[in-house]
Amino acid sequence: MRCFIAVDISEEIREKISKVVEDGRMNSRGIRWVPIENIHLTLKFLGNVDEKLIPDIEKGLSSVCVNHASFTINIRGTGAFPSFKYPNVLWVGIDKSDELKKLYFDIEEAMFSLGFEREGRNFSPHLTIGRVKDRKGIEPVMAELYTFKDTFFGSIEIKEVLFMRSVLKPTGAEYSKMAGFKLFPKQI
Repeated sequence: MRCFIAVDISEEIREKISKVVEDGRMNSRGIRWVPIENIHLTLKFLGNVDEKLIPDIEKGLSSVCVNHASFTINIRGTGAFPSFKYPNVLWVGIDKSDELKKLYFDIEEAMFSLGFEREGRNFSPHLTIGRVKDRKGIEPVMAELYTFKDTFFGSIEIKEVLFMRSVLKPTGAEYSKMAGFKLFPKQI
């Protein structure tokens, strides 16, 4: 089964991001937009996972999360990978966060110890909102996306890491939560 590790976002942030997606949809044909309810911050894509490994993955995530306090991240700006000029993935950004980076690296190490490959790219936290399938006529979408490049969408407190399942269907991916792992509240 296809699995990934993620952090969910708040409904308030989803509503603000939906404005970007709605504006983009009006001008696009060659983009597969992510349904608003599916937008999340992926910390680790595991791919196809043998069901026998699930207890070990859950144990590894539990061990990581017990050592992390909850923290806040800021959702800000829009962009595209690899660039606005040659977009493949459209995204909403996340400000630099040492806590998020540490959580990511700890999850990377825990999953590596279970036999999953380390990510080959630098960690660049983002919320994917669309995937470009055809760049023909995409200029109006990119111009609209660019208008949000400095927009502050809000802050969210990260309190839980999710172990998710992804089922690919003709209508798009369907996600379901397999388990959640709480981060401990910050001590004052």
